[in-house]
Amino acid sequence: MKRILIAEDDREIAELERDYLEMNGFSSDIAPDGQTALELGLGKHYDLILLDIMLPGMDGYELCAALREKLDIPILMVTAKGESSDKITGLGLGADDYIPKPFDPAELVARIKAHISRYERLTSPASREREIRVGGLVIYPDNWRVTRNGAELRLPNREFEILSFLAQNPNKVFSREKLFERIWGIDYISDSATVTVHIGRIREKIEDDPQNPKIIETVWGAGYRFNLPEQE
Repeated sequence: MKRILIAEDDREIAELERDYLEMNGFSSDIAPDGQTALELGLGKHYDLILLDIMLPGMDGYELCAALREKLDIPILMVTAKGESSDKITGLGLGADDYIPKPFDPAELVARIKAHISRYERLTSPASREREIRVGGLVIYPDNWRVTRNGAELRLPNREFEILSFLAQNPNKVFSREKLFERIWGIDYISDSATVTVHIGRIREKIEDDPQNPKIIETVWGAGYRFNLPEQE
């Protein structure tokens, strides 16, 4: 049985989320504040975390950043805030998805199922490890692994998906809109500007100089290109 951590200080909303999850075969724990959510998130095994932004003690942004340092599992932010800047902040800190209140419980459950399914597909063992190498950077598309100069890099779901997609389609230019459609899905309700945030976070991890990127290059007015030297 898949287990979900619900970080939500509104008891009525938390119990509504828990009831719908249980109706759909999930088990869940409720954390009413940020510190409790952090302790549970790092102390127990969960398949996904539902994270409200407006939490007492440690807010959702701080909590998301702290959890993402240690965990690769999907994090879904649930909040009453609807501004694009709030969404970009949450996604930039490593959240995988964003759903505003009030929400349709059926849609919430569908999002949870989709993210868990995607995560399991991307992290499942492969019969062989393909490698894409650019200098000291090595990407293993089938095994959810990225190393740089021999050290393992920790990339959240969306960052890995973007990097893996670009690396498997090297030397081609993809617009923000095309990347958004490919990674998030054509029916996803959000802003393609989130692609820019994720690209920036990826560059911080893989580039020698993130301000002057050589691996993921910005083609002004067109999009992004993963530069892979041709093999001689």
